[in-house]
Amino acid sequence: MLSRETTPRSETGADRGFRLSSTVCQRAWVEIDRAALVHNVRQLKQWLSPRTELMAVVKADAYGHGAIAVAETVLGAGATWLAVATLQEGIQLREAGITAPILLLGASNTPGEVEAIAHWQLQPTLCNPQQAQLFSEQLAQLGKTLPVHLKIDTGMSRLGTSWERATPWVKSVRKLPHLQLASLYSHFATADDPDRAIMDLQHQRFQSAIAQLQAEGIPLPRLHIANSAATLCDRSLHYDFARAGLALYGLYPAPHLQSILDLQPVMQVKARVTQVKTITAGTGVSYGYKYIAPKEMAIAVVGIGYADGVPRNLSNRLQVSIRGRKVPQIGAITMDQLMLDVSSIPDLQAGEVVTLIGKDGATSISADDWADALGTISWEILCGFKHRLPRITVDNN
Repeated sequence: MLSRETTPRSETGADRGFRLSSTVCQRAWVEIDRAALVHNVRQLKQWLSPRTELMAVVKADAYGHGAIAVAETVLGAGATWLAVATLQEGIQLREAGITAPILLLGASNTPGEVEAIAHWQLQPTLCNPQQAQLFSEQLAQLGKTLPVHLKIDTGMSRLGTSWERATPWVKSVRKLPHLQLASLYSHFATADDPDRAIMDLQHQRFQSAIAQLQAEGIPLPRLHIANSAATLCDRSLHYDFARAGLALYGLYPAPHLQSILDLQPVMQVKARVTQVKTITAGTGVSYGYKYIAPKEMAIAVVGIGYADGVPRNLSNRLQVSIRGRKVPQIGAITMDQLMLDVSSIPDLQAGEVVTLIGKDGATSISADDWADALGTISWEILCGFKHRLPRITVDNN
């Protein structure tokens, strides 16, 4: 079933306002399975500790899945907070009518950003005392008060003030007018590693910072440290929020975490065959002739390429599925098209659907498969699909 965002509308006159919204009109597209997304939210909520709320990480356009549609779906399924990386991402959600609390994970450092954050009722991350002072001064001029979240660095060496300075920093923020301390949080660097030594060290540092605050009699704000991997591997890390990103989209941060929950991939990537032809032995295929046909063979041209997010480095290594059967990609992947060896698919016709990522009958190809072939991570694959590929929301119940 197509969502309201993808239902074609009727037009009169000279095709005014005609939109290529249905898959019928697309050369290539990304399908977002809303039912799988709801399923993943429910799996995570059942796993979380009773005190823990699910904070859905929808930064980077919800890891390429479409931030607005994903945000609406996960909030309806039981997530209570959203997290984004940038101010612009937060504004996009507010403009879409989303009223849930939104945490900005990135740093904001200019008066204009403070004003925009206050106007759109977003909740910023503060990383150091100077930033806290800026927010307090600018909010005083605006006559507004904001909930703020303090980031402490327990070993990621990215944003935040050192965990050893957490107590004086929290004390100083509590004294600043116009700031309401909403949470204290940190981020793991190696939660997806089976060796827990570094993660345990970071957790100990987080606990030490908390203990110092308690020893000083300072009321604790809400606490959070768990990303998807930490959420799956250890329920003692859940605290008040679990910040789920990759798991929300149905992928596991590491192979050893795959048995914990039944997650379902949300994204499928599909394209259409645009031409089928026969080439003879010795014929070169695509730029640079990186593939030479060893025999007479049938090849298919498919309307998707590296400008859509299919990495060129997958050339001659990619497998796709047609009619539930895997076939190899051949030659250099080009900007808008790629070629397949379809000798094993009888009577293939232009217009037939090719599954690049997703399930096709008994065949399944995942973002992890691409990541393994490229020596990268599935996060990068999901975020790489460009926006000339429309996101088509479906319900595959």
